[in-house]
Amino acid sequence: MSQDSHGMEMLRSKTTLAEVLDVAISFECAARDFYTALVPRVSKRIRWLVEDLAAEEQRHFDMFTELAGRADLFEQVKTELQRTAADSKFSDCLHLPDLGEQPDDQAVLQYAMGREHAAMLHYGELADSTPPGPIRDLFAFLAGEETRHKLELEKLYYELVHRGGGV
Repeated sequence: MSQDSHGMEMLRSKTTLAEVLDVAISFECAARDFYTALVPRVSKRIRWLVEDLAAEEQRHFDMFTELAGRADLFEQVKTELQRTAADSKFSDCLHLPDLGEQPDDQAVLQYAMGREHAAMLHYGELADSTPPGPIRDLFAFLAGEETRHKLELEKLYYELVHRGGGV
């Protein structure tokens, strides 16, 4: 590997907290819009869940937007970080699936579980690699929230798919 290609590889492996926040804001915004548009198209037995997911994503969007705009964090958001191992999987979630006009409950739950899993890993890794402060605290909080959401979705999925019960 040449010196130039090694240098380029090192640059690609780095990011700033500002870039991380921008991607997280886009991630939460895309999810909120996706779930909001999905609400009238899903079955009544999971409509409440999709509404809750849209509201959760809005709260996360609001948290990141508020944090990104704080003047007291101006210097911290310039901090360079190593990209997380989960970074590409997290970024892939910005590409939303087409679940059709009447999406299957199972497909909706599978998508939501995958998205929560990617966010859980990404936010957890960011919490571990971000300097102490409000941004790290937010990543740790969201990693815990995404973990709880994923567990709740897995429980619902089990009820729906394996038991055939009412969600």
